[in-house]
Amino acid sequence: MASEAQLAANRSNARKSTGPRTPVGKAVVARNGIKHGLLSRECLVKGESEADLVSFGKRLRAQLAPVGELELLLADRIISTAWRLRRLVCIETIIFNTEGPTLAYALRMLGREKLSVLSRYEVSLERSLYRALHELQRLQALRDGQAVPPPEVVNVDVSISGLVEANKAIPAH
Repeated sequence: MASEAQLAANRSNARKSTGPRTPVGKAVVARNGIKHGLLSRECLVKGESEADLVSFGKRLRAQLAPVGELELLLADRIISTAWRLRRLVCIETIIFNTEGPTLAYALRMLGREKLSVLSRYEVSLERSLYRALHELQRLQALRDGQAVPPPEVVNVDVSISGLVEANKAIPAH
């Protein structure tokens, strides 16, 4: 437990250090925790061009042709996710082009865990992109009067016993 002298010193120090006070200072410290920005709430991270994002968004919206708020929401989700996937490609390019463009070098530089995390982010972003794209396409087909079956769930068994059973079902040649 802290002594009275330590508590008094802590209170005194706390009064002197109140963090950033200006809007610019607050904006800077708000980004202290951002490492790569792949899962951030903000679509743009430091060093990215807002004009490039706007242009990218306009091109994709024109191609997706959303009608109504829900379709626009899905189109925006697609744009945001695609932008983050582009960022991931840039991150990978930087990793593999720094001093030795080999996987072995990247593994030594970052470690397996960090490369594995980037890979998981990529899979998560791709899944999100395709889910939003398929839902947008489903809504657009419904709007056009097409019969759209509900999404199907596929049960996949990747266990060893499932593979053995699958191999038994395949006739030998």
